[in-house]
Amino acid sequence: MTRRPRATRARAAAAFAAVFAVVAWPERVHAAGLYATDRGVRPLGRGGAFVAGADDLGAIWYNPAGLADAGTSFLLDASWLHYTSSFAAQSTVTDMNGGQEPSTPVPAATGSTPVLPIPTLAGSFAFGPRKEWTAALGAYAPMTAVASYPAAAASRYSLVSLDGSALVDAGLWLAYKPIEQLRLGIGVQALVGTFATSVVMSANPQAHLLSAPEDPAYDSYSQLKVGPIFAPTGSAGVTVVPERHVRIGLSGQLQTHIDAPATIQVRLPNSPLFDNARVSGDTARVIFNLPAILRAGVEVRPIDTLRVELAYVAELWSNHTEIDIDPTNVQILGITAFPSPFNVGKIVIPRHFQDSNSLRLGGEYALGIGKYTLDLRAGAMLESSAVPAAYEAPLTIDLNKLVTSVGIGLHVGRHWRFDFVYAHAFEETVTVPSSAAAVPAINPVQGNLTPLAAINAGTYSAHADVLGLGLNYAF
Repeated sequence: MTRRPRATRARAAAAFAAVFAVVAWPERVHAAGLYATDRGVRPLGRGGAFVAGADDLGAIWYNPAGLADAGTSFLLDASWLHYTSSFAAQSTVTDMNGGQEPSTPVPAATGSTPVLPIPTLAGSFAFGPRKEWTAALGAYAPMTAVASYPAAAASRYSLVSLDGSALVDAGLWLAYKPIEQLRLGIGVQALVGTFATSVVMSANPQAHLLSAPEDPAYDSYSQLKVGPIFAPTGSAGVTVVPERHVRIGLSGQLQTHIDAPATIQVRLPNSPLFDNARVSGDTARVIFNLPAILRAGVEVRPIDTLRVELAYVAELWSNHTEIDIDPTNVQILGITAFPSPFNVGKIVIPRHFQDSNSLRLGGEYALGIGKYTLDLRAGAMLESSAVPAAYEAPLTIDLNKLVTSVGIGLHVGRHWRFDFVYAHAFEETVTVPSSAAAVPAINPVQGNLTPLAAINAGTYSAHADVLGLGLNYAF
């Protein structure tokens, strides 16, 4: 046996050790909320059109069948998502008889994100007599925005901050290529980590009777930390090559069901009604669903150096109907002129999301420059919002969007490829009138049957920029 194969195996073992370190330490990876764009430096450079053409470790997200062409390799990439959102609320005054006066504008609240890389780290190993099997281990974070808003802004009843969230998808995948015309892949993954959010609740025990619905004197600053989360799911895919110039890919990922313990920290309002009040208990369970995803794509390779793919992706967000927060023996004691102890009941945040559809077109062209090869990439993605206008809220602003991208890949020698991407998301502005707003304020101590006022009326806008760097090493 020569030294080269031994060295190759050593490098492969080191790559897998690095991947395992990230899988075992999810707190390094932060994510929350909806997907602002699709993920991966090379795939995003193609506009997210990477289903039929998936042939490296980026396939763990797009189509695990593509791992059959990844061989023994290592992938590390990271993207910075610079996301800016704006919520210009409209407040509506409701009198005791249920009548509404015209809405009045409120200064806009702007959400921003920290400089925080969103990574992918994966390694694969090809084996079998013809290297027809490929196993992969990886971890990645969704391309989502960890937004924060001013604590006193109108957005406070939906979101103040998502700081402290630490989530990662980690998994194992296996691909099989029995013949050149067919590739099959399957994977098991789990969403692990913690989800944290800060929000202001209106703790007015006699809503509308004692004060206006958004009276700051009744604001109760609350922090919810959900975790540890362990939510398994799975994925599978197939790639068919009917002839050397055409590839057809199909893949899917199961929905993720989250049912996790949580802790609640509450700062009671400044109102004199709460001067002698205190909270007993701080535990709860939080339950909600994340979507199943279906993908399909066709890639054509008219010449050896050019690849173009048209892909379709459906994210089945219609299973995300509500977020349930079920407190466990949480009580508020000592509220003036209110039953004590008061048991805080189940809190339901209505979501009623809809399926999101996107169409992607992208490709790459390999250009030889001396002893180097340069891959030039470009693409675009048109995606519909998962949030009906009536349920748009600062917690998860999701708008119809057009994402455009450009990228390059530089091949150095036989083993290295360095990648870069820039993408911009153009997002539609949406106005939710007071008459249509359907997200109520959260009030854990509501003492009468007056309907809670909606807190999501207003105008929403957002845009995002993505910068990403990556490297791929093929053994």
